[in-house]
Amino acid sequence: MKLRLKLVLAQAPLAIALIVVGTVSAFVTLRLGDNTRLILADNYRSVLAVQRMKEAIERLGGLSLVKLTRRAHLHVTQPSDHRAAFERELVVEEGNITEPGEGLAVAQVRAAWTEFTNDLQTFDALADPDARDVHYLKRLAPKLELIKRLCDDILAVNQDAMVRKSSRAEQSAERFEQLVVLVVLSALILGLMASAWLTTRSLRPLGVVTAAVRRFGQGDLKARADVVGNDEIVVLAKEFNSMADRLAQYRASSLGELLAAQHAAQAAIDGLPDPVVILDQQGRPQVVNQAAVQLLSLSNEGGDAGLLADVDPRVQAVVDRLRVHVFSGKGAYIPRGFEDAIRVAKTTDGERIFLPRGSPIYGDTGSIVGAAIVLQDATRLFRFDELKNNVVATVAHEFRTPLTSLRMSLHLCTEETVGPLTPNQADLLFAAREDCERLQTIVDDLLNLARLESGHIDLQRRNIEPEGLVSMALDVHRSAAEHANVKLAAEIPPGLPEVFVDVDRIALVFTNILSNAIRYSPAGSSVIVRVSAEQPEVPFEDHRSKPPTCVMFEIIDAGPGIPVAHQAGLFEKFYRVPGSPEGGSGLGLFIAKGIVQAHGGSIGVRSQPAEGTCFWFKVPTATV
Repeated sequence: MKLRLKLVLAQAPLAIALIVVGTVSAFVTLRLGDNTRLILADNYRSVLAVQRMKEAIERLGGLSLVKLTRRAHLHVTQPSDHRAAFERELVVEEGNITEPGEGLAVAQVRAAWTEFTNDLQTFDALADPDARDVHYLKRLAPKLELIKRLCDDILAVNQDAMVRKSSRAEQSAERFEQLVVLVVLSALILGLMASAWLTTRSLRPLGVVTAAVRRFGQGDLKARADVVGNDEIVVLAKEFNSMADRLAQYRASSLGELLAAQHAAQAAIDGLPDPVVILDQQGRPQVVNQAAVQLLSLSNEGGDAGLLADVDPRVQAVVDRLRVHVFSGKGAYIPRGFEDAIRVAKTTDGERIFLPRGSPIYGDTGSIVGAAIVLQDATRLFRFDELKNNVVATVAHEFRTPLTSLRMSLHLCTEETVGPLTPNQADLLFAAREDCERLQTIVDDLLNLARLESGHIDLQRRNIEPEGLVSMALDVHRSAAEHANVKLAAEIPPGLPEVFVDVDRIALVFTNILSNAIRYSPAGSSVIVRVSAEQPEVPFEDHRSKPPTCVMFEIIDAGPGIPVAHQAGLFEKFYRVPGSPEGGSGLGLFIAKGIVQAHGGSIGVRSQPAEGTCFWFKVPTATV
């Protein structure tokens, strides 16, 4: 039997359940209709007949009163019409006796109606008015009341019966409703159970094949799918078994070569002095070299799950970050510098400093199947860098005192405080003073660099309006701008919040950026300082209720621009764009970046060649 036919038959219980539900629903509907029809057939006809009888007898009584008052000319109908109507409805009622006690009342009505008919004939034959009055009062009137009362009794019997039957119909409807719900639930449950059982039975061979494929994929080359039958799953199982046999033969023939290649790769990795860890997509280490085991105290016990159990938590965090970076498709991870270095204290040689690197490992289909994490041992380089920074800081600090004395002496000489100067002497001293000022700037940059790299920068923060910061920065550089024929302008909207910054440090940021903007701007152009408030990242409709979180300062010039290839290195130490004029140390933007980041802000650049440059930085607003 084909798999398709088995699956179709597996749905048969649901179809049977649907037929059962439909049958029960039709039966219940017919029963409810029969109950309603019985009420109409048994009692409604009697009620209608009795009401018509009462109407006919009342009209006969009214005609008799008319004759009694000698105003016979007022009526338009004949007594015979009403007698015929009463007789017709009485016959209908006699043929529709359905309730206990109804037959006796009908018989009494028949007897009273016969007597009333005879008395009415006698009443019509009397000519004496007094005799008519006596006959009406003694014979007709009592018979009229008797017939009406008997009709009311019949009407009450049928109405009570209608109420009882209606109540029974409602009870029957509730019982039928419960029956239908019970049948539906039972049919649904039984149908689903039967269908699920049949489907499971039909697909059970598929589970056997799936389990065999899983075991084979996990390395069990002896796994086979043993199923019987003649459907498509059996054909698939046979094909899988044939493929497994061929793969097992192939692996048996090439296993030695693969093992030799694996040992060679492991030996090559073990020969590397830096720790190397190769991870799979789940972050489980697959290959670890000896340097990783020795330097990071990795444990080979407990299999893959326990391989990184004893590693320093900072190393685990870095490894996870690099793994996410590589598997997200961002390519290889390259450290930016010593700011990305990690310190590991639990090593056999004491504290070591590593620079993490990550590279993706691609499979045959081009997808990333692993990540190679290399922790480059940069301990000696880091010590050399610290020594260099200490030497630079010491030399700069030692330069400061004699340089201050030299500046003061040159200033006194150029101001001719100690005596007049010849023109040649004045030119030489002014040139020496400019070089001394440049040297002072370099010394200040080196001291600021030492503070930043040591992490000992001290911020004296206070609240200040952005307009004040911009005004002070522009005032400092206004004379230099006039000398270069460059116009300084500010675009500051009203209502900006105060910022919480170290005014002197932020002034140094403005100095480093504005001095470059003035230096590279062509004569006759403008340098614009633009200020704006940065809104928090919330939905647009909430901006009015959320205060700004930071203020952005933009310094825009009309210079030659900076190529995109050189923008990434602008904020690095001693970096200078190729072809830029001499005279700078390459530390200004690095120091500006460190100061802004120390305030909890950010800094960047936007530029295109021949379109000018915009340096921007953000600092947080003052808290209320």
